[in-house]
Amino acid sequence: MLSFVLRIEMSALDKLRDSIPNFASFCSSEDARTELIKKYCLEISEILAIVKPILDEVDPEISPDEKLNEDIGMLQAAVSAARELFDSWNSLISKIYFAFQIESLVEKIHVYSLEMCQAISSLLPPSATSNVLLSIEKLEKVKCNHITNSIKEASKQLESKAIPHPEVLEATSTSLKLSTNLEFFMEAVALDKLKSRSDFDQIAPVISLIEQMHETLIKSTQPHSIRGVPIPADFCCPLSLNLMSDPVIVSSGQTYERVFIRKWLDLGYTVCPKTRNTLAHTNLIPNYTVKQLIANWCESNDIKLPDPNKLLTQNFPQTLITPSNSIPKPNSPMNENSNNSKMLPARGTESNSSGLSISARDENGSIGQGMTNNAANLASRNDNGLLEPGSGVNSVSRVSTDSDASSEASQERATQSAPPPAQTEQGSGMAAGTATAPRSHIMWPRQSDRLVPRIVPSPSAESRPDLAEVETKVRKLIEDLKSDSVDIQRAAAMELRLLAKHNMENRIVIANCGAIAPLVGLLHSADLGTQEHAVTALLNLSINDNNKIAIASAEAIEPLIHVLQTGNPEAKENSAATLFSLSVIEENKVRIGRSGAIAPLVELLGNGTPRGKKDAATALFNLSIFHENKARIVQAGAVRHLVDLMDPAAGMVDKAVAVLANLATIPEGRNAIGQNDGIALLVEVVELGSARGKENAAAALLHLCTNSNRFCSQVLQEGAVPPLVALSQSGTPRAKEKAQALLSYFRNQRQRRP
Repeated sequence: MLSFVLRIEMSALDKLRDSIPNFASFCSSEDARTELIKKYCLEISEILAIVKPILDEVDPEISPDEKLNEDIGMLQAAVSAARELFDSWNSLISKIYFAFQIESLVEKIHVYSLEMCQAISSLLPPSATSNVLLSIEKLEKVKCNHITNSIKEASKQLESKAIPHPEVLEATSTSLKLSTNLEFFMEAVALDKLKSRSDFDQIAPVISLIEQMHETLIKSTQPHSIRGVPIPADFCCPLSLNLMSDPVIVSSGQTYERVFIRKWLDLGYTVCPKTRNTLAHTNLIPNYTVKQLIANWCESNDIKLPDPNKLLTQNFPQTLITPSNSIPKPNSPMNENSNNSKMLPARGTESNSSGLSISARDENGSIGQGMTNNAANLASRNDNGLLEPGSGVNSVSRVSTDSDASSEASQERATQSAPPPAQTEQGSGMAAGTATAPRSHIMWPRQSDRLVPRIVPSPSAESRPDLAEVETKVRKLIEDLKSDSVDIQRAAAMELRLLAKHNMENRIVIANCGAIAPLVGLLHSADLGTQEHAVTALLNLSINDNNKIAIASAEAIEPLIHVLQTGNPEAKENSAATLFSLSVIEENKVRIGRSGAIAPLVELLGNGTPRGKKDAATALFNLSIFHENKARIVQAGAVRHLVDLMDPAAGMVDKAVAVLANLATIPEGRNAIGQNDGIALLVEVVELGSARGKENAAAALLHLCTNSNRFCSQVLQEGAVPPLVALSQSGTPRAKEKAQALLSYFRNQRQRRP
């Protein structure tokens, strides 16, 4: 016990002591599930963990020390204010304003902790100061990464009429978790509410910064054409940035996609997102004129409208799923939106990003995705085996080939997105845009941000009055899965496969009734038909991300690998697709890679059916986002197959190049690309490929050249300079950046030569 001359007010000391374990538990609780909150919780916890041993040894029963009492009181006040700020967090407040407030408190907690320890040290005899001095040393080494520094830097650049550096904008949006169009609209509205506050003098430059960041996001994500056909601007919703299926007019006169503006209003907003004017009423008036114009345009150009519900879940911010105990108190400091906020209950933790779509596979093995255009209930695959994109950045979907599939049933089939390319650590993702090359390529959209929870529709008695009947049927089928009869098991697995295909409510009911575990058990069935139905049922169930978690928790990864190795061709395809779907969850990328899935996926990539190769390439791409898996993929021999698949006749150029761009970030990957004659083909893609293909080929070549003089010489010998010059002038923003960097590297290399 430290003995020194002081008397501390016990209430402040006790509160401070109690705050430390409370913060540690808060960081791991549901209340701190948003990464922005967790970041600051961890920073504060790190500081408090350093001072805790000193506080535990303080003996308060001596004479008073005014300076130490003041330091402890100030530290306790700052800690309490930070916790109150966390408790008052809700998804509709300004993230920037929150960052300015909390970072000020983090700085105070750091300073007061240091001053408190220094005060204690000054009161102790030299022989008793070792622990305190060690704490002081640790506190002096604490470095907090303040988001507001980059915000201030970018704001200053805007004020001086300069365009902020792209890396500064990217760092700011990443740190604030502002990644979707909806999140930027929400931030803009929240900042508008702060204009009258005298305690936020940064409001004007911050609003300008958000407008600049929002404009940059729209330019990089909104599709301007589909298969070379320009999209009329008035056909796109300002919220979804995509073609409207059900356009409606709000009282401000603006037209929006119904489900997007309805969600906006349900959150409690009473202003028009685009004009920021207060809405006179919340009635939504169908815009039949625009709807008919869009329908005619789609029919004339053979374009499929995107599913607005799918787009909503893909673009819905993570922070909108808020626990009830996070709803702001009426007088809480962060409650600038409290009058209009209607917080949504948590409805699941589905991960989501704008990416390649996986939909439920039907009994013929196709992946079901309905046509929203009445001109056709069925669609055929293109030469890639995929439906041509209907919305540029957000739609790649296989379609059902059921001859009896009705339009209504088709429209119910939901899709699930996976993490797209831009998630790779070196940014080898594909940017939004459309293919301009004559070849038909798969759309690989750019990711908007990290994986984020999505809202799952709960079963509604109004929309599905037969759910009780479905549940009864499912429970009977689950019992049949456990039968000793192979025929009964096969029939039950097939029925569940078909039920899981139709809609999200069925998938939720089937999982809630406990079907996942017995279906996983049947993956080891000696009957190949039963095995196929079981793995396809799991694939269809995995469209719901809650089910993804449940399937992985049921130890399904190893059985799925078993199917990948032993199943019939369709079972192998669907096993690969299921592994891809599960890998949307970040931790599953690690588990799948370490469980031995990569070698059989590479085998399927090289020797599978055309669809099997596509599923394998998609799964390998997703797994290659996790750095540890890259070497495994290279060692399994994937590069040779990927180079072969860069032949346009295979219909997989974009997929192959996307994976190669990820693998080019490690030495083994670069060597394998060079050894398998991939450089010439990458240069060819830069010249003749799709927008996405060019972008990723340029990224791969940049890694190859900047890490090897030999590869750099080969790239130059293949005549890469002219297509790179063209790409630097007319490619996507990211493609231009890569091409310019590569050309600049070539120039620097020439200048260094004697």
